[in-house]
Amino acid sequence: MGRAVGALVLAFVLMVSSTAAAIWWTARQDSRPSSDAIVVLGSAQYNGVPSSVFEARLEHALSLYEDGVAPVVVTVGGKAAGDQFTEAEAGRDYLAGAGMPAEALLAVQEGVDTLESMRAVAAAFAEQGWSRAVLVTDPWHAMRAERMAEDAGIEAESSPTRQGPAVQTRTTQFRYILRETAAYLVYRVTGESVAGAPGIG
Repeated sequence: MGRAVGALVLAFVLMVSSTAAAIWWTARQDSRPSSDAIVVLGSAQYNGVPSSVFEARLEHALSLYEDGVAPVVVTVGGKAAGDQFTEAEAGRDYLAGAGMPAEALLAVQEGVDTLESMRAVAAAFAEQGWSRAVLVTDPWHAMRAERMAEDAGIEAESSPTRQGPAVQTRTTQFRYILRETAAYLVYRVTGESVAGAPGIG
């Protein structure tokens, strides 16, 4: 009995550590294949103004667009109760203000977490006849975002931003890796996002 329990504990530790290592490895990659669209995962916005986390993602997406990675940038994300703007609207307007043409922007105004957002983006891709995407998010979020996008039917690779609060200190990075490890494992086991956990879903 003791050996069985020990084996289960060891298997759990190995699963968690290997997942954390994979998240760390994916965070260090920067894939920029020619794609149908660059997809920016939403984050907080304040009365239509992107938060510092969201702004870092948008600036990186703008750089990818200017480098010719894709002809369209898709911003995605809904809004919380009481908000006047969706994350997708705030992101689209920010990029328009930075000089991107309207025809190069698509706002998918749905999704309160990564899973809902990826499913909404997949529906928009199907309408447009698109299949390939480069995802822009924070480094530690990249592996889970890629997995959810692929499960939704999108051929996805990621080009994480290297700016913003999520990458400022080693302590912050370690905390995000722990959170993402838990969120990724929950998704792989249940097929759902973590409920009631702001910033993780």
